[in-house]
Amino acid sequence: MLVVLVMLTLAAYTFTSTMVGERQATEMYARDVQSRLLAESGIEYVAALLESPDELTQQNYYHDPDMFGAITVLDGGSERSRGRFSIVAPVENDAGYLAFRYGLIDEAGKLNINAISTFGLEPEVEREFLMYLPGMDESLADAILDWIDEDDEPREFGAESDVYDSMSPPYVARNGPCESIDELLRVSGMTYALLYGEDTNRNGLLDPNENDGDLSLPYDTADGVLDLGLSGYLTVYSQESNLRSDGSDKIDINQSLLTELYDELELEFGEEVAQFIVAYRMNGANNVEQLEGQGQVSTGDDTTDRALQQFAQALVKSAMSAGTSGSEVTRGGMDLSAGGNIKFVSLYDMIDAEVTANIDGTSTTLVSPWTSDPGSLQESLPMLFDTLTTTSSSTIKGRININQARPEVLLGLPEMPPELASAISSSMLIGPDGAPLTDLIAQRQTTGWLLIEGLTDLTTLRLLDPYITAHGSVYRVQSIGHYGSGGPATRLEAIVDATQFPARIVSLRDLSGLGTGYPVIQQAGNTAR
Repeated sequence: MLVVLVMLTLAAYTFTSTMVGERQATEMYARDVQSRLLAESGIEYVAALLESPDELTQQNYYHDPDMFGAITVLDGGSERSRGRFSIVAPVENDAGYLAFRYGLIDEAGKLNINAISTFGLEPEVEREFLMYLPGMDESLADAILDWIDEDDEPREFGAESDVYDSMSPPYVARNGPCESIDELLRVSGMTYALLYGEDTNRNGLLDPNENDGDLSLPYDTADGVLDLGLSGYLTVYSQESNLRSDGSDKIDINQSLLTELYDELELEFGEEVAQFIVAYRMNGANNVEQLEGQGQVSTGDDTTDRALQQFAQALVKSAMSAGTSGSEVTRGGMDLSAGGNIKFVSLYDMIDAEVTANIDGTSTTLVSPWTSDPGSLQESLPMLFDTLTTTSSSTIKGRININQARPEVLLGLPEMPPELASAISSSMLIGPDGAPLTDLIAQRQTTGWLLIEGLTDLTTLRLLDPYITAHGSVYRVQSIGHYGSGGPATRLEAIVDATQFPARIVSLRDLSGLGTGYPVIQQAGNTAR
């Protein structure tokens, strides 16, 4: 009888132990699934934020612990049952590669390899975009550009399809835009180590195993510097919306018909601004040096230029014959029949400019409504950049966000002084205590802060303007779904494109196998809004 009792007790204990184990396994599985849903909630949360921006008040997407740090989604009765997500990113200009922030990674902080050819530069200048990146040489730079350009003619140090035809198995150069940075592994001279560096968990931080030499993987140089690989500096996604913050079209100050330009400007700003900008388009400025590409509007082909000029003149004659006393081609007392002879390279062309125009038969000097006074610029530039543009395109690709770019990216830009690149990259937007410098972030919603803070002069800023911006519209999001205490956690990385409505998630990767990457579990939470 005693033996039977012992056996029954043992069976009951075994069953209970098995059930407890099964329950724990089931609970852990459920928590794992829930952590992924929490991470996905973080990505959807970011997409929703980006769909309703207000450029004039400049939402802080760079570092805002209240908006992005440990946001509570499931408010359970204990820390273990509270489900949260955190949106995290490395501090790009932290010399020690140790600091992280709660915010988004603007892809415009990297060099868009697909956009280099769109600037219309000489091959040697295009190569220079890449030459300051770690591990880069002339052969690899030209090979990357050859991989992307449309022709089969190799550059000075490059490689085209004839090189790849000798590979095993053979293949051809894409001769078109790359679809991902991973594709660069197919480029002649590129290696896995060059492209991905030492950052094995893809968090942008220098972890202990990435700074211990040969003691653990990855094998590194133990020099206190994180080798990000070229993937840390390159992108194929960056672009910015060229619409107003409310989604409507900006006014293209380079548009062909000056009558339409004048009418749009007068409606938006009044007669003074309309007269000034249209007079600038007709006659240029008296006191502003013309930049390359700012003179006589040209397609680069004389025959095409003549045809367009004849077409414009025909439009003017048609408007004059249809109107009364030439009213259709006269605005603000100015005769617009000659058309626009000057185009703007940059909105900064208008700062401090003076223009002479014939108004009501009298030669008149018009002074720019926008001056280089720092206080005036700080107030006027956000509205100016939200309302006006120099191109009719709804998006602009490839300009570099100076607020997030690393110095290696800045140095490759045409006309970029090395001392300016250094000053930009050393200007922190996070205080010593880790708190966001919100006033400074708000002041940097346009590239005009370089002029306002005295880091450069107006001429240099005009030269740089085609290549720089203060923000893009495509973001890399690292979202970690986690609990107040205990595991597991899920880390997802997404690319969110806000150049369109609704914002589109164009890429999604699960990085959970590489670890959480950031010490976010210890942070206090905020309720999602």
